[in-house]
Amino acid sequence: MDKKDIVKMATWFVKDSERNLISKEIALSETVVGMKIFETPIFAFGAADDQYFQILKEPLVIGQHFMPPQEWLPQPKTVISFFLPFTEAVKKGNSRDMSWPSEEWLHGRIEGQALVVKLCQYLNSELINAGYKSLAPSLDERFWAKARDNKPTQNSDNNSRTDLLFTSNWSERHVAFVCGLGTFGLSKGLITKKGIAGRFGSIVTELELPPDKRMYENIYDNCSMCGACGKNCPVNAISLDKGKNHILCHEFINKTAEKCKPRYGCGKCQIGVPCESSIPKIN
Repeated sequence: MDKKDIVKMATWFVKDSERNLISKEIALSETVVGMKIFETPIFAFGAADDQYFQILKEPLVIGQHFMPPQEWLPQPKTVISFFLPFTEAVKKGNSRDMSWPSEEWLHGRIEGQALVVKLCQYLNSELINAGYKSLAPSLDERFWAKARDNKPTQNSDNNSRTDLLFTSNWSERHVAFVCGLGTFGLSKGLITKKGIAGRFGSIVTELELPPDKRMYENIYDNCSMCGACGKNCPVNAISLDKGKNHILCHEFINKTAEKCKPRYGCGKCQIGVPCESSIPKIN
């Protein structure tokens, strides 16, 4: 099994999956019946012993609670990271009303994530059947993600810190950065060659594959810092001078959950921006 095999399997899985289409039974309205959620996935392959995974354990990145590949599998060789870009239907739907998530986006966030889970399970199963121990950390019983105390803390410079309030022991975005899929944007989303609007997944495996080269050096190389995502944010949680206020974002997402339960979401920072579907031109 090589990289081409994995990409081909995933491509066909997404293309043929009924879960990639919104059925009449679950559709929020007739408008979204039959809507396709994702386009073809893109992949990046990282070495399990890449030193960047250890850097993620540093306090100002994720923290000591981050579990690198060696803590998920005894002898990992490769980390497989993928990005599923949302279709134009999902993105355009969410641009109609910039104050509230659209039906298209709500389906993309929830039913879309369900497809990500199925793709992770499928690839993991194929790797195991081929004789390679593998797992998807985000689906492992040891995985956790949580919001800490909902109050900002103060650092040594007396500046409010909100970026440490929401954390997990495996971050799909950070892992994608290490593997070479893209860099972060002002909104803290990850900007890939297919843009920022979509969902991520990953697999840790004992299958040894040649790692891809990171085509960037800094964490924000793909971001033009144009500030468009901040202008789109319905609660002004993103700004050029202060970055992203995760608490304001989190509180708004909770409001959408109250109204749209069992669905929730926003995504306004990912649509109608230069990085929506590609890496923006940076002067």
